[in-house]
Amino acid sequence: MSIKQNLQDIKSHIPEHVTLVAVSKTKPNSDIMEAYNAGQRIFGENKIQEMADKYEALPKDISWHMIGHVQRNKVKYMAPFVSLIHGMDSFKLLKEIDKQAKNESRIIDCLLQLKIAEEESKFGMSKTDALNMLQSDQFQELKNVRITGVMGMATFTDNEAQVIAEFNRLKTIFNELKILHSNLEIISMGMSGDYELAINCGSNMIRVGSSIFGTRSY
Repeated sequence: MSIKQNLQDIKSHIPEHVTLVAVSKTKPNSDIMEAYNAGQRIFGENKIQEMADKYEALPKDISWHMIGHVQRNKVKYMAPFVSLIHGMDSFKLLKEIDKQAKNESRIIDCLLQLKIAEEESKFGMSKTDALNMLQSDQFQELKNVRITGVMGMATFTDNEAQVIAEFNRLKTIFNELKILHSNLEIISMGMSGDYELAINCGSNMIRVGSSIFGTRSY
């Protein structure tokens, strides 16, 4: 199927309240334009330089989401345009995003990345770290970042029960954090292989790449 058909197929299967982020990392601008011309406006990248190059070349009404691990020294390159940073996993990083957003006279939206998987390779804050940060005086001083939700990645496994348990863990943490921070709205969880499970567990933002653009060649 074409990129357009893949998009239409996915959108026909997900509820209206779920936001689809088309993961375009490593994909050429021509593929992104094919999705754009089919109506897609939100794209996710995991490398800041690649995203910045695509931002320069492609239509300016695209909403760019940074979905990968963020290095602090690269934040300045995306600060002028990034719409949402999914991988906010430390206060040091949040402070740098705030500083660079201030330089651009912007407020940048971020999701707290929480570690819900058993895998060591996954990044993310613990629930305790997130709670402590949101209640800290230092956090209150930041004026150019806005925490709008949470993000988490389940373990890469065929064990469906484990994946569901991890998604439910993120939903539970979201509910606890929302008591403290009432403007949390987004639960970003679920990718090509597990987004239907994630939606059933409360996700309202999914990150889908290969099911739209086909398998990735590195």
